[in-house]
Amino acid sequence: MVVGTITPPLILAGILKWPAADTAYLVSMALLASALGTLLQTLRLGPVGSGLLSVTGTSFSFLQPLILAGQMGGLALMLGMSLVTAPVQLVLAPFLPKLRKVFTPLVSGVVVLLIGLSLIPSAMYGIVTPAAIGAPSWAGALVAGIVIAVVLGAQAAGRRWTRLASVLFGVAAGYLVCAAGGWLHAPEAGDGSWVTLPRWLPHGFSFSWALVLPFAFIYLVSVLEAMGDMTATAELSALPTDGSAHWMRLRGGVLADGLTSLTSALVGGFPSTTYAQNNGVIQITGVASRRIGPLMAVMLALLGLFPAVGRWVTAMPPAVLGALALMLFGLVAVSGLRLIASRGISQREALIVALSLAIGLGAPSQPSWLGTLPEWVKAFLESGIAAGGITALVLSLVLPGGRTLPGADKP
Repeated sequence: MVVGTITPPLILAGILKWPAADTAYLVSMALLASALGTLLQTLRLGPVGSGLLSVTGTSFSFLQPLILAGQMGGLALMLGMSLVTAPVQLVLAPFLPKLRKVFTPLVSGVVVLLIGLSLIPSAMYGIVTPAAIGAPSWAGALVAGIVIAVVLGAQAAGRRWTRLASVLFGVAAGYLVCAAGGWLHAPEAGDGSWVTLPRWLPHGFSFSWALVLPFAFIYLVSVLEAMGDMTATAELSALPTDGSAHWMRLRGGVLADGLTSLTSALVGGFPSTTYAQNNGVIQITGVASRRIGPLMAVMLALLGLFPAVGRWVTAMPPAVLGALALMLFGLVAVSGLRLIASRGISQREALIVALSLAIGLGAPSQPSWLGTLPEWVKAFLESGIAAGGITALVLSLVLPGGRTLPGADKP
């Protein structure tokens, strides 16, 4: 999760050529925002938070509009647009229970399935990346295969403690193989600072009306993603995925995401959203207790405040990380399938899923064609999660024969 959280600012830094000091600060703010969001989600303070083992991190969905804003006006415009449009989630959150006929488990399931499928290629990238300079091309696949074999072996041992520690065993095995092959490397040196503290609007503030729609739309997509992720977490936690209690959890979760993104933008960070990786970990370990959440938040905060510690964590060999991510993202996709099948699959549901997946996976695969479209259409179709999720939502409304969820007519 740590690597997933800091990857978006690192990608943006590479594309927009930021100074090292700005990049280091944004990485620290990404981790601190992740800590804040995870704490809000798991503690459920009043109406804020899902009360589930929900973890948050920097959203990959915002990369395209952030790059556009960065090219137009630098960090001031990127952070200004993130700040101005963050209230979209805060405005939508109170109305989610009234929209339960629209955001059905089928729609949430399609979104979660697309999240898992869209993330799997990034996991494979870590496996095929050279394990080290001069390492053979097969080294990454060997390390990943051993990590997966150890995790599966621990899962199959039939003991609770081996299941809980299976990921740790897999990581340890991967490190041992990398050490034996001479493929371990120390983290890159930092700027020498011991502590990184948040600063109020450190890069200033800028605004453009032309970017309001792209940013606001991606915040809407983040709401769909978060609802799908939290519905999957509720199901894995043996909680109901319909009724008033469930929709109160979703409302609190989206509200927490909105507050986290707003706070992050104020201190110079990028939008944050509920992640899906925790659903894979829950399935592997069988543990869904939200009491783990505050401990995770403390760990993330320490990594953000003390950048030297974070650099060592992110020095994990790519093949080890890729192997774990491959399993976790695959399990995220399975969570989506479970949600889709939770109400049964009729001909109507099959058509909705088929068309949503076709558009969500097909449109992003045609970059040359997308480049000919208007910017706002391109931003919509480039995100398979957005394109597929909105398709599922629209089809579930217009195709006849939809079932009413229990309690859908109640306030």
